[in-house]
Amino acid sequence: MSLELLPSSMLHAIDLLPDAQTPVTLFTRHSVREIQDGQGLAGYDLQLTPQGRELAQAWGAYLIQNTGRVVQHCISSPIQRCIDTAALMIEGADQVKQSQHNTHRIEIVEQGLLVEPGSFVLDIKQAAPYFKQQGALGFINSFVNNALPGMKHPIHGVADVLELIYNTHPQTAQGLSLAVSHDTIIAAIIAVISGHKQIAQEDWPAMMEGLFVWFEGEEFSNSQLKWIWRGKVQQLHIPEFLQRHSVH
Repeated sequence: MSLELLPSSMLHAIDLLPDAQTPVTLFTRHSVREIQDGQGLAGYDLQLTPQGRELAQAWGAYLIQNTGRVVQHCISSPIQRCIDTAALMIEGADQVKQSQHNTHRIEIVEQGLLVEPGSFVLDIKQAAPYFKQQGALGFINSFVNNALPGMKHPIHGVADVLELIYNTHPQTAQGLSLAVSHDTIIAAIIAVISGHKQIAQEDWPAMMEGLFVWFEGEEFSNSQLKWIWRGKVQQLHIPEFLQRHSVH
């Protein structure tokens, strides 16, 4: 099993997970992909490297072996490297389940909210020039500060993605859901739910880095969000979060 390329924060997060009776979702960036030439948005056609494929499979197996959970559901960006990451993680998890005589096939449900345009961009013609001018980091900082045309309000955009995760979250004990997306989306969500107005390069999620999330509450609009990111467990009261949007 090869986890050398896995960000160390992810292994540390395993120790911070709640009891296995509490279902969780791993909201993750895709695995290691081909390197892009130049600056800006990574093209949709960039594929996982052989090392990235091996990592995704190994990480899927490790999660099952070390969290006391079973993959019950999976959503993914429609971009191939995300779909492949999800499929390989499930494949790795299945290999463990086969040894336990407990296998089943998990459908990968493609979701437009996990890619751009889709998550935060409303009008790509308005937003695209700013991305080209500012690059990924500058663009997401502008989005977090609600400073771009053609974009959702940051709280609205983040709430849309969080509600999707809530609605696809495991409903039974020992459940694990996978949600595979992209760096820009995860970086923005972490900043907004953490109340940060500035993202630095060191805050940017690495490939195959993500956050574990879970919810307490019978409906999204009245729930408590909890998440683990880089060694810290944090929480957010969703009603208060949504109220921030209404007063802007």
